[in-house]
Amino acid sequence: MQFSVISFNIRFGLAADGANGWTCRKDAVAALFDKYRPNFVGVQELNRFQTDFLLEILPEYDCVGIYEPAPDYWQDSAIFYRKTIECTGSQHFFLSETPSVRSRSWGSKWPRQCTMGRFTIGSNDLVCINTHFDFEEPAQFNSARLIWHKIRAECPDIPAVLMGDFNAEPQSKAYRWFTGKIDEGRSSTRPDFEETFKEPYPGSYHRFTGRPVAGLIDWILYRGRLRPKEPFVIEDSFDGLYPSDHFPVMACFEFV
Repeated sequence: MQFSVISFNIRFGLAADGANGWTCRKDAVAALFDKYRPNFVGVQELNRFQTDFLLEILPEYDCVGIYEPAPDYWQDSAIFYRKTIECTGSQHFFLSETPSVRSRSWGSKWPRQCTMGRFTIGSNDLVCINTHFDFEEPAQFNSARLIWHKIRAECPDIPAVLMGDFNAEPQSKAYRWFTGKIDEGRSSTRPDFEETFKEPYPGSYHRFTGRPVAGLIDWILYRGRLRPKEPFVIEDSFDGLYPSDHFPVMACFEFV
């Protein structure tokens, strides 16, 4: 049994991006999903009208992770999934010391969020996690610890895919924590996520130029009985426009 995922920072639609603004590039987003139809899409920086647009152009998908009621300028981190896949539960929480209420902690500039869904694909269970980290290392590291605590407490034995815009590259403390390279506590409770890409890692942030200006800050990590296949960065433009200032990243997996 195989499935595919895309992590996509869509670039929030209220940004003053001129010729790369939302009304100019939304057709490029539609063209992106005409070409690529994964089983799951983790989308970050979603304004509500962008969510409505995606649901319109992706009628075969449902989504979880929409925060209600949302204040003006709100940005969601949602998971879109094919309706042929059963969602057996989901939760949305904030990356803070008070995750059940809209809040920020650890020096975070914004109230960052995480969406975690549990799905059934055929006879297989899967946890899919989509998030968007803040810029400061303490916020990133504590956010990583919070997500791992949720996984350990609620679904420790289920294969999981963790994706999102982490605003950090693979040498970061949060990345090394997730992949078990920081020795804290017992080895049995240490995070055990693995990377889908091989070194040297590609870049995923390009500021609408088509040329990476930073390393791999959009991650797709996995754990459990999964085998990654064919991870790649989607560098496509459509009629001269890029869908976002981030390249989407895509990976396929099979249960083993």
